[in-house]
Amino acid sequence: MGIRSLFGSLREKIVGKNIKIVFPEGNDERVVRAAARLKFEGLVEPIILGNPDDVRKLLSELGFADPHYTIINPDDYAEFEEMKQAFVDIRKGKASIEDADKILRDVNYFGVMLVKLGLADGMVSGAIHSTADTVRPALQIIKTKPGISRTSGVFLMNRENTEERLIFADCAINIDPNAQELAEIAVNTAETAHIFDIDPKIALLSFSTKGSAKSPQVDKVQEATRIAQELHPELALDGELQFDAAFVPNTAKIKAPDSQVAGQANVFIFPDLQSGNIGYKIAQRLGMFDAIGPILQGLNMPVNDLSRGSSAEDIYKLAIITAAQAVDNQ
Repeated sequence: MGIRSLFGSLREKIVGKNIKIVFPEGNDERVVRAAARLKFEGLVEPIILGNPDDVRKLLSELGFADPHYTIINPDDYAEFEEMKQAFVDIRKGKASIEDADKILRDVNYFGVMLVKLGLADGMVSGAIHSTADTVRPALQIIKTKPGISRTSGVFLMNRENTEERLIFADCAINIDPNAQELAEIAVNTAETAHIFDIDPKIALLSFSTKGSAKSPQVDKVQEATRIAQELHPELALDGELQFDAAFVPNTAKIKAPDSQVAGQANVFIFPDLQSGNIGYKIAQRLGMFDAIGPILQGLNMPVNDLSRGSSAEDIYKLAIITAAQAVDNQ
C-alpha cells in the first residue's frame, strides 16, 4: 500500500471529526498554506497563532479567502488570565503567575496549553523552532502517559507507489537510552504502528546478530529485547539483529534462522539517537523514502515536531497524522 492509499485511509479516519489542530507558527507561509489546505479539504479545523491581520493577509495572498479561520494572538487572548492560573496549577509550584505571564507569550507553550485545556486536539510546530522548543512545553504541560517514562520520536518511512511502509525509532529525542528505556520505545512504537495499519514486526537493531559480537552496546540491546518480550509476549519482537538480518529474508535464514521477526521486520528500533538519525536520513536520501516525522509518541495528547526544512506538503501530512492520533485518543 503506497503513500497515497496510506493518507487516503488517514483522511477517512479524520474527515468530519472536527479535529482542531494548533499551528503556532502563523507567520510562516508554509504553515499557513498547509493549515489552509487542511481546512479547505475539510480534514482539520486549524487554529493559527499570530497577528490576525498578518495571518489573513498571508491567507489572501495564498488564495484562501475563507473568512472563517480561527486565528489567536497570544498577546491579546481574552482568557489569558485563566490560562496563566491553569499553567501555575499544572506546574505545581515550579512557576509563579509572573513566570506564567512570560512563559505563555511563547507560542509553543501557548499552543500546548490550548491542547491541555481541551480547546484543541493536537499541535504541530517546528517549522521555525527547534525540537526542544516544541517538546519541552509538551513534556511540562501534557506529560507522558501513565507507565511511560519519556516520549520518543518515530519516522514513518514510505516509498510512494509501492507497498513499503516502515517505522524507524527513536530518531529524534533520546540520545542514548538504557535497556529499560529502549524496551519502552519498542513497545510504544508498536502502538504507533497500528495508527498506520501496520502489523508490527519489531527488530531491535545492533551491529551484532544473536551474539555474533560482544560489547556493552550489544548487551544493552539484548537486555532491552528481553525486557520487552517479558512485558509484552504477544508482540512479534526480536533482537539483537543487524539490519540485513532483520530485513533480508535470505540473510535472516543464515544469521537468525529461529527468529520469528528476522527477514520480515517493518518496525526498526535503533540503539541510540546517533544511529537512528543517520539511518533514517540514509533511507530518505539514498533509498528515496518519504520520511514523515518525527512523530512524537508516549504523550497524553498529540504534539508533533517538524523539521525546519519542512515543506508545506510535509506540514500537511504531519497534521493529518496528528489528527489521526487525536482520533485514536478519543
